[in-house]
Amino acid sequence: MAVTPQTNIDLPSVARFLASRDDFVICGHVSPDGDCLGSQLGLAAALRSLGKRATCLLAKDEPVDTRLGFLPGIADMVPASSFSGEAVTFVAVDVPTRERMGEAAAALLDRCAASLTLDHHAADTAMTELAYVDPEAASVTMLVWEVARLMRADRVGDVATCCYTGLVTDTGRFQYQNTDRAALAAAADMVGAGADPSSVSREVFQNRSLASIRLESIAVDRMELEAGGSVALSWLSLADFAALDAVKADAEPVIDALRSVAGVRVACVLREQDDVVRGSIRAKDDTDVAAIARHFGGGGHRAAAGFTLKRSLEEARGIVRRVLVEAVGAGCDRAVDAVRPSEEARRA
Repeated sequence: MAVTPQTNIDLPSVARFLASRDDFVICGHVSPDGDCLGSQLGLAAALRSLGKRATCLLAKDEPVDTRLGFLPGIADMVPASSFSGEAVTFVAVDVPTRERMGEAAAALLDRCAASLTLDHHAADTAMTELAYVDPEAASVTMLVWEVARLMRADRVGDVATCCYTGLVTDTGRFQYQNTDRAALAAAADMVGAGADPSSVSREVFQNRSLASIRLESIAVDRMELEAGGSVALSWLSLADFAALDAVKADAEPVIDALRSVAGVRVACVLREQDDVVRGSIRAKDDTDVAAIARHFGGGGHRAAAGFTLKRSLEEARGIVRRVLVEAVGAGCDRAVDAVRPSEEARRA
């Protein structure tokens, strides 16, 4: 694994820590994706197979992506703001900072006697007592899968399905740069333990709403190609969502259409939300889009990242276009100097 500033424990020690305790709350980030939910639910299922009590929390009281509604245990998740049960040990998965967890979950973290982070997002400091963070792991569910093995938990069935879902979504169906030998080996083990690739694929990738398809059509029609076709930028407004009766989860797959265009190295979709603009960036080469996102107060992975701008959609388009073009044309170091983060951005 890659050493990170937060890490102060190894995976065997993580397994021993979890095996020695009984009451858990497990939380991820706001707007949870497949890896976040898969990590939470997979770990909870593994702990329960050992006779332990575990509750999975939603960082924010909002509907989850309907395409992930098939995950075992998802109907039993509880918003952090509504949780009133006993919480002794807090486990944070796929979330590097308190801000990304939200106020209710962070307050619950402070009440717990012990805490652990299991993640693959590098950050400068740890938010929990113990932390294991491996940026080289393709998904956090890969870490959960290994911890479950080390605990000698039952990984057949629910654990395998949840962990495979997190892995296949965070690697973009094994298309992204984080797909490596370890990821494929883990996927094979998960399938051997009962994960059904065709079923997961059907639920997640072949189950889009009509509104999502229409949002993609709008985004593709608006797409601007910059830097000789190396940068693809598009945007979706509140009016677009209202006209289609769409929800934010409907926009999640849209960026893949921009990224798939021949010659595009970096794709970005801006989405208007209330008084801010949220941006998603994906790289198809070795461009470090996480560096660009951090510049705007966001974060993520080298090939996939996000950020929030407290700007109008029109202003955000101009700012982001300029930074992306400079990043692709001259490297991220110059792009980071293009706009002052304190003036242009705030953390999501």
